[in-house]
Amino acid sequence: MGRDRQQEIALVFAAMLLACAVAPPLLALVPEVTGSHANAPGATSAFPMLGSARTGALLVRSVCLSAAVTAASLVIGLPLGVLFGRFDVLGARVAWALHAFPLFLPPFLLALGWFHLLGGALLFDAFGVVLVLAFALTPIVTSLVALSVRGVDPSFEEAGLAAAGPWRVATRILAPMCSPAMGLAAVAVFSLAFSELGVPMFLRVDTYPVAVFARLGGMDYAPGDAAVLSLPLVGVAIAVFALERRTTGAYARFVATAGLRSAERSRLRLRRWRIPVSLGAHVVAISGTLPLVGLCIRAAVGFSRAGEWLGATPWNSLAASAGAATVITGIGVVLGHGLVRQARGVRWLDAIAVLGFVMPAAVLGVGMIGAWNRAPTQFIYGTLVVIALAFVARYAVLGIRVCAATFAQSPPDMEHAAAVFGAHYGRRLVRVMMPMHRAGIAGAWLLVFVFCLRDLETPVLLYPPGSEPLTVRIFTLEANGPPALVAALALIHVAITAVALAFGALLFRKGRRV
Repeated sequence: MGRDRQQEIALVFAAMLLACAVAPPLLALVPEVTGSHANAPGATSAFPMLGSARTGALLVRSVCLSAAVTAASLVIGLPLGVLFGRFDVLGARVAWALHAFPLFLPPFLLALGWFHLLGGALLFDAFGVVLVLAFALTPIVTSLVALSVRGVDPSFEEAGLAAAGPWRVATRILAPMCSPAMGLAAVAVFSLAFSELGVPMFLRVDTYPVAVFARLGGMDYAPGDAAVLSLPLVGVAIAVFALERRTTGAYARFVATAGLRSAERSRLRLRRWRIPVSLGAHVVAISGTLPLVGLCIRAAVGFSRAGEWLGATPWNSLAASAGAATVITGIGVVLGHGLVRQARGVRWLDAIAVLGFVMPAAVLGVGMIGAWNRAPTQFIYGTLVVIALAFVARYAVLGIRVCAATFAQSPPDMEHAAAVFGAHYGRRLVRVMMPMHRAGIAGAWLLVFVFCLRDLETPVLLYPPGSEPLTVRIFTLEANGPPALVAALALIHVAITAVALAFGALLFRKGRRV
């Protein structure tokens, strides 16, 4: 189709939006660290803290906890993903949906539910952090593995079944072939676990991101010290980023071809093992929803006062999340299409978005404060715009990758045909690609929306006074608020998320039928 000026303009505009979200907080770390920023004088005096034994121990503990969460998620999610994706498990869709639901909730709400269900004896240590985060993040592994095994060429399965049973086909063919998806899932789980603030703070476990947060959200406000302490987090993020770059190439090649294969195929049969295996899969999958039972039990008498404590917090959450999701989806449509069609420079932009995702939220928080907490930019820093901007920096990669996977489901022939008849990039994108993939684009918007809605780490450092989101209101009430009231507010957040997902699922099914 050759070069298209409209496409170049669209790519530049999307790149500018992405750069405005990601670049300022990362660049602002430099004056914060050197102490040249007005809010961080003398920050260089904090450098000795980096060499202290406590700092090193906290960093090692955080990495080990995140690695343990990642390992546990892989151990649970890999077999579940293979079972849900390719075997005739009874009620697989229902179990998968229930299993995935906790992923869209703030993990600290799940920690609160586990506390009400089990008490504090098993939770208030490192094991509790791993337990809560593993159940919260395992659905990432399960879903990516299930989608991957569904895209494996059926000829490999047919050849394997001719010489072996379904179990050996699953372990020797399906599991190895979904290794790119496992790698991508591991990167996502590790990044989210490493950034987590709410769960370790609730369970009284010291971690490195919590130490950075204490310099910004505590009484001892020292943004310069926080910036210096963020430097090792940047190093970990760069290492995770390098791992993601190695993983994403194989996964991108897989996605590009998986959509062109037939989805019509029979599932592998469990035969006499169908009932016990299905029962076991359901028990493991639904275990992640048990904290909601604890919240329901505790919140029985808390709803009477919930209204006076809610205020405008739900609307703040919805406004910031919807605004960020809309911007990210727009960026995702342009860059996701360019990524699939291999437009110039798009892989670099995708890399910038990945860097924003793997960068711990504490680092982004320090950078956002340094970049936007100035008199000329108070119209950004003093409003919900700063939260939405931080969401764009952190979750833009979700919109790009989902849109790319969506556009990869159709070959470029239709665009070639439209180009032959004189349709330029804008017309091809708006009149051909977007209507054809409107369900996938809507799914990208919904995924980004619920991830922004569940986020605590990003807004807790940036929310304007009087405009806190619901997650921040619940988090600040956890320490001293009545337990029944806090549980009731948590269930209201769960209900908002459930309604959003149900509405999105209905629209998705309707879009797929059209």
